[in-house]
Amino acid sequence: MTHIWGEPTKRMLGTLKFLAWAVGALVAAALVAPSLAPLILVWLAGWTVNVWLAHYDNPITRTAIPLIFGATLLALWEMACRIFAIPAVILPPPSRIWSAFIGNLPLLWGDFVQTILKGAFSGWLIGAALAVAVAIVIDRSPFLQRGLLPIGNFVAALPIVGIAPILVMWFGFDWQSKAAVVVVMVFFPILVNMVAGLKATDALARDQIATWGARYSQALVKLRLPAAMPFLFNGLKITTTLALIGAIVAEFFGSPTRGMGFRISTAVGQLNMALVWAEILVAALAGTVFYGIVALVEKRVTFWHPSQRQ
Repeated sequence: MTHIWGEPTKRMLGTLKFLAWAVGALVAAALVAPSLAPLILVWLAGWTVNVWLAHYDNPITRTAIPLIFGATLLALWEMACRIFAIPAVILPPPSRIWSAFIGNLPLLWGDFVQTILKGAFSGWLIGAALAVAVAIVIDRSPFLQRGLLPIGNFVAALPIVGIAPILVMWFGFDWQSKAAVVVVMVFFPILVNMVAGLKATDALARDQIATWGARYSQALVKLRLPAAMPFLFNGLKITTTLALIGAIVAEFFGSPTRGMGFRISTAVGQLNMALVWAEILVAALAGTVFYGIVALVEKRVTFWHPSQRQ
């Protein structure tokens, strides 16, 4: 059949079959539940466009497909809230969330600086630096490898709701206690990845550099640290979201009158769910940018690794 029908013809037939099925589903939905018909129509329209774009693999379509998918979900959310008259206390529509976002930009910016920049980012940097330094020390000490790593697994399993109040009492109610919570959350995931990365060098390469009379510091800089970079960035990317979660949750247990966690808890008490969702939007955007920056730095640093090859 492949030699009879060309690839464009087969794609066209597949699209026509999909459209026929979509129209049938829309008609059936209109007969069974008329209120669902507009939602299904919007979903099928977005799905049809993405199915068509998926046949063309290029940077434009790879960017357009997730954007169209996200826009479709937002349109469905807005329509569902209006068609079914969902109370804003339960689920505000995206338009109302956007209005709250635009109308509270100075407030949201202050919360962003307090929670993300001061609490999450500073704690993430401190935790990452400590984890790398301790990993290098552990790498030279089999005793620490056997003794510290099991303790690290134990501490990593501690619930944040248990350690956050303790650290707030130790370091006060300002951003320093939130940074301390973030340090505890990100330290051991990065440590475990870094220790594994330092061990990932090839035994033959280690023996060869040893025969050249290289000191440990020279072998570390020239061989072991470069080999550990993919493992390190894996831990750094994982902990970007942990840092945001830790800083926000820690503010529930004590904070000055600013911060994302503080704002969410007070807005929930006031039933101002649009502001709550606006804070969630800020956190989502910050987390996405944070992760993207780390991934971009990883691509520049580990350009030689197979995972970065297209």
